Amino acid sequence: MRILVTAGPTREYLDDVRYLSNASSGRMGYAVVEAAVAAGHEVVLVTGPVDLPPPRGCEVHAVETTAEMRAAAVEAFPHCDGVVAAAAVCDYKPVERVAGKMAKTGQPITIGLIETDDVLAELGRTKAGRWVVGFALEAENPRENALQKLRRKNCDWIVLNGPAAIGSADNDVQLLDTSGTTIAHWAGTKIDIARQLVTWIESRPN
Repeated sequence: MRILVTAGPTREYLDDVRYLSNASSGRMGYAVVEAAVAAGHEVVLVTGPVDLPPPRGCEVHAVETTAEMRAAAVEAFPHCDGVVAAAAVCDYKPVERVAGKMAKTGQPITIGLIETDDVLAELGRTKAGRWVVGFALEAENPRENALQKLRRKNCDWIVLNGPAAIGSADNDVQLLDTSGTTIAHWAGTKIDIARQLVTWIESRPN
């Protein structure tokens, strides 16, 4: 198979030096890449900025903003069999990016935000015969929110995990299908979970 994987965070700049982002380490997505390559698959990695070396044996597209991740993923997806969307995309961006560096004034400031492109939803909307595995990191009503995300973004399956996964080498996940059934539950290192996920994808029901 040829698999697209998105990983890491994205950044949305307030000015030329400050940005909105999140604490995603990219470890889960990179582990999926390594597991898929080890299993003999071709992998296209679209990665936000992380402190990890690019996995060997894959095609790498390094991006920074959500728009850049969307463009790279949308271009690669038609040439792949499916996508594992593990990236933690920044949901909002400033209405305007200030040129240079904003100076302190001693007064409160207000920053207007708008939603960024929904990368996973676009991939789900254009998947045709390809499969889509999304990721949902949820703190409140986790199962309900993950299922809403799965259906809203037209995923085939979604991996549910919690805030403890951020920056950790370990994870505890459930794999949910469109009926809301938990079809797998894996706990351990992200590397071990990635291997089990890739093995499941290889044997997934048609």
